[in-house]
Amino acid sequence: MMIYNPAAGGVRWRRGLPGRVKEALHAAGHGVTLVPTEGPASAGRIAKERIQAGADLILSLGGDGTLNEILPGVAHTQVPVGVIPAGTANVLARELGFGPNAFAAVKRLGECVPRRVPLGLLKCEPGGQERYFLLMAGIGFDAHIVYQLNLPLKARLGQAAYWLGSLRQLFRKLDELDVQANGGTFRCTFALASRVKNYAGYLQIARRVSLADPEFELVLFEGVSPLRHYLKYLAAVAAGRASNVKGMHFLHAGKLTFSRPADACIYVQVDGEYAGRLPASVEMVPDALTLLIPPGYLDRA
Repeated sequence: MMIYNPAAGGVRWRRGLPGRVKEALHAAGHGVTLVPTEGPASAGRIAKERIQAGADLILSLGGDGTLNEILPGVAHTQVPVGVIPAGTANVLARELGFGPNAFAAVKRLGECVPRRVPLGLLKCEPGGQERYFLLMAGIGFDAHIVYQLNLPLKARLGQAAYWLGSLRQLFRKLDELDVQANGGTFRCTFALASRVKNYAGYLQIARRVSLADPEFELVLFEGVSPLRHYLKYLAAVAAGRASNVKGMHFLHAGKLTFSRPADACIYVQVDGEYAGRLPASVEMVPDALTLLIPPGYLDRA
């Protein structure tokens, strides 16, 4: 079954893409049935229903957000999940070495192998809201950008909408948050709990992590002034020397908790989608998903 999001960037602007991807899959020897999502948060239910009806493979055609919505329906099953990129950033496809092109991913699908991997689990309080994620959780600066994102602008401009949203944050004073990890407490304005090296499609922030690892790579950013601090961080990340920059800290942990001052409203994003507010925690759930990956991925990781 190939679940696709009609509103995903690549699907929306490339008319007939799902049908052409289906034809390419058939030409490569794969039988596939197309199933569109029915609106926000419907993909997980669709995946669960299709698995119960006998589907032996779920493909996600869309962006990282589409795959994130599928996760509740496939977590803790043995049915493999594969990605065909057709979204804005396509972080997972780039991480696996497919790149952002759907048809390039189709050509490589046959070489992929199923691998059991952990999932991240976000718990937001109050209310106990839980959400699985595959790629990353961002708390603070980048989650505020995601929360404030103009969705019609994203539909027109794609990834450029995120950069425009970032520019609007340059003169805003950031709220600080506390992160508890490995028995210590750390203060920062942006915490990234990542399971992949790729960030936003073009950058590498985390450096020593893969989807098979049992812990997150946690990257902490200090500083309340985006103009003073974050432009420096962006330049260091782009140059590949972030580990040497004052104000950025790297560590690994399997469970993290995040708290905020009583008067602050601090947001959380997972896999590029708004997911809630602090206080919150993230933890690793082992052996939770069967993911199709190219054999060379773990060698490169």
